[in-house]
Amino acid sequence: MLLEERMQAFLARRKANKALRTVKRHEHLIDFCSNDYLSLAQSPILQKKAAEISAQLPLGSTGSRLLTGHYELLETLEDKIAEFHQGEAALVFNAGYNANLGLLSAIPRRSDVILYDELVHASIHDGIRLSPARSSVFAHNNTSALEQLLQEHQGKTIFVLVESIYSMDGDAAPLKTIQALCQKYQAYLVVDEAHSTGICGHYGEGLCVETGIHKEVFARIYTFGKAMGGHGAAVVGSKVLKDYLLNYARPLIYTTALSPHSTHHILEAYRLLEKKGADYIKELKERIDYFRSLLSPQIQAHYINSLSPIQCLLTPGNEAVLELSQQLAAKGYDVRPIRMPTVAAGKERIRICLHRHNALPEIKTLVESINLFHSAL
Repeated sequence: MLLEERMQAFLARRKANKALRTVKRHEHLIDFCSNDYLSLAQSPILQKKAAEISAQLPLGSTGSRLLTGHYELLETLEDKIAEFHQGEAALVFNAGYNANLGLLSAIPRRSDVILYDELVHASIHDGIRLSPARSSVFAHNNTSALEQLLQEHQGKTIFVLVESIYSMDGDAAPLKTIQALCQKYQAYLVVDEAHSTGICGHYGEGLCVETGIHKEVFARIYTFGKAMGGHGAAVVGSKVLKDYLLNYARPLIYTTALSPHSTHHILEAYRLLEKKGADYIKELKERIDYFRSLLSPQIQAHYINSLSPIQCLLTPGNEAVLELSQQLAAKGYDVRPIRMPTVAAGKERIRICLHRHNALPEIKTLVESINLFHSAL
């Protein structure tokens, strides 16, 4: 079979399973899909800041961090990130994916062990594959299962990998309990804070700071493409960790550095959170509470309990969840289906993301449509 014929066969299989991925434009629909939780991607304040500085900045960084891609504004951003998230040092990567790949491929050694929650992000799974360390999975948020694995691997260097807020369920990790277990068994905790950045904490410092465990976490990953409304990511940890990653994290070493425009945008987003983060988070939580209050008892039985902006309704089967999302799109709402293989078969769901920019009447009519359409499936 020729290569293109083989690829066509795989695509045909995806299409038959209602799982074929395509890119679509939905500018005419009301946004209940994007990760722009705090509406910073469309912030007039940040747009004005970007316009004011645009002509003064070069268009590109021109090289990797270790060549010509290191510049003063990037140092300023890393200092701000470390200060804001109450860490010793921060190292900026081009994306959260790169940060997880760089961290996990560089740190664990062959004699080490990685323990990870079954629902961690694909970038963490790929980082684990690049690591020579052994790995074991534990059931989602099951601290008893985690402790059993920690006991089995006592005496080794152990890394425990979790997310603070899980991207496909929207629920939170029991971070205090997990950190206590890591301390008990001398394991190193790594927390991906992608979906708690800007959302948790008084100003958006993340769930590790909110729960007070941040000083005991080996590495925290903060991404800027969600609530921060921009692009890029950072690993926050010790100065030694930063220096080590600068020397051994291949996705950083061999990648052109983040552009000055992106760096400036993120720096201004952090400065904005320092001033208005508490108010923005309050407005967002009001919308989350309002959404939850409108769900019918029948729908709540299919609802994944979450206090985050990510609200999911289980709709098993690729065909059923695709039909529901299409019905909602016909009503003017951009709500995307999450299908197998992104989630396990039988766990398909519509994933609703709430934002500061969602008006209460929009939320009300969305939930009314969900209550109607979901019940009819």
